[in-house]
Amino acid sequence: MTRHSPAMFGQRLAVDLARVGALTLAAGLLALCAAPACGQGSDIEKSAGELITPAAARAIDRGLALLASRQEEDGSFGSGGYSRNVAVCGLAGMAFMASGSTPGRGPYGKHTDRCVDFILANTDESGFINVTSASSHGPMYGHGFATLFLAESYGMTRRADVREKLAKAVNLIITTQNSEGGWRYQPKRQDADISVTIAQVMALRAARNAGLFVPRETIDKVTDYVKRSQNADGGFRYMVQPGGQSAFPRSAAGVVALYSAGVYEGPEIQKGLDYLMGYLPQGPDFNRESHYFYGHYYAVQAMWHAGGDYWSRWFPAVRDALVARQSDDGSWMDSICQEYGTAMACIVLQIPNNYLPIFQR
Repeated sequence: MTRHSPAMFGQRLAVDLARVGALTLAAGLLALCAAPACGQGSDIEKSAGELITPAAARAIDRGLALLASRQEEDGSFGSGGYSRNVAVCGLAGMAFMASGSTPGRGPYGKHTDRCVDFILANTDESGFINVTSASSHGPMYGHGFATLFLAESYGMTRRADVREKLAKAVNLIITTQNSEGGWRYQPKRQDADISVTIAQVMALRAARNAGLFVPRETIDKVTDYVKRSQNADGGFRYMVQPGGQSAFPRSAAGVVALYSAGVYEGPEIQKGLDYLMGYLPQGPDFNRESHYFYGHYYAVQAMWHAGGDYWSRWFPAVRDALVARQSDDGSWMDSICQEYGTAMACIVLQIPNNYLPIFQR
């Protein structure tokens, strides 16, 4: 995998924009490319065909079908207190798009379209994406995931209504970055933590890939914030203040935050990857930390971008662990809700497809 320094962030973004344009032109063909036989001349397609085993493919199919059956008429997902949570909706939409469907096209095109409609309907004039009645760990989590989904959708559809609300959502992120360089639970310039920050960084990166303006200063500040959140062991602490312990989920988020900010190599990346390898999945019940799906959602992205031995060891391990953890009805259980766990698991399992621009190498 070719590496770039932070100084080459603009050049890398130009490549990403080209990818988005190509994806837009090919949107109608993506669903057809979901089968391993499609594009066999491509290394990426060969890799996907080899890595997504028949058992994993069945697990994905069952998971996506379960998600589709759980979608409400307004496009929302979620059960219990997390019903109508915008993060769950955005992640479900990402799971559908990772399979090759796009808004209005493919086996899950109508479901993806409903996700877009729900997110747009719950974006206010300030750009804040939120449903106040839905439970959440903090509304800026939902805003980040929902903005990421809108950015990926806009790159595929170029819909003017999506761009209008996406631009407002992105501007809200930019204007609420705090003095340290990060974000936290509320859309306010107050404190920050690494977990909420990564959600905003990925949203900004996806939006910039799709052609929206994101100030260089915003990216520079968050890069500095993430680097200052790293501990000597290579892991990341929850907040930038010294003394916080490293943990697997937020450390995976920290590494991906750096990748998303344009840092593709360096001591912070190397130490972070080596720390994460200490949490290589070792079976369906391997779970030293809470937030299992959250952690693996970021960890698989980190290893995908790292490539080489990191990726070749990590993906088969997490793939087999997730297949073994799937419930009989096709869902994956999580304390938040089944729809959240299922969407996260489907995204992780479909990373080798390389369909979503935000995940592309």
